[in-house]
Amino acid sequence: MAPILLGIVPFGLIAGISAVSVGLTPIHGVGMSIMVFAGASQLAALQLIGTSAPFLVVAATALVINARFVMYSASLAPHFQEASTGRKALLAYLLTDQAYAFSIRRCSERDETMLTRLSYYLGAAAILWVTWQISTAVGAFLGASIPDSWSLDFAIPLVFIALLVPAVRDQADGAAAGVAAVLAVLFVGLPYNLGLPLAATTGITAGIAIERARS
Repeated sequence: MAPILLGIVPFGLIAGISAVSVGLTPIHGVGMSIMVFAGASQLAALQLIGTSAPFLVVAATALVINARFVMYSASLAPHFQEASTGRKALLAYLLTDQAYAFSIRRCSERDETMLTRLSYYLGAAAILWVTWQISTAVGAFLGASIPDSWSLDFAIPLVFIALLVPAVRDQADGAAAGVAAVLAVLFVGLPYNLGLPLAATTGITAGIAIERARS
């Protein structure tokens, strides 16, 4: 997880700085990070809070952006069917793009017991959680002293690119990634950040279509 954490730290710093910049106290910023634990939706919600958007708009936007976790959960579910309800709730709370990418790859490549898969997932997810919370707290409490010249924003897309490239292993994966990337750019102006789930859904559909055509 070490290479991924190098991108998570500036991502968390930005989330903490953004929380304070829109009027939240550092404590509220950290509390939001603990409760939501989803970087992209946190940043989108904070941007809307900064423009005094209605609560329902803020909540709906966060839910739309986080809709991808429904797909992640459906993909991981068969590998954790034997887990208790309490453990599944913990897995759901800790689910991130990074934890999913690492875990689904390992689950598909290795035939391991559910307990081993669970331990791997929790190990990856817990490290991400701790790093994210510390980074957010540092950003919230010390953000004013971080110079703009550091340009921390670059870390956000790099984190997701680092996850995407190793996951593209065949033509169907490439088509899904390519279609989703193009549409995400074209749909960037859609309201409530609808472009992200629409691009993801269309990309997945394209990948499935190519996979079925090849089989």
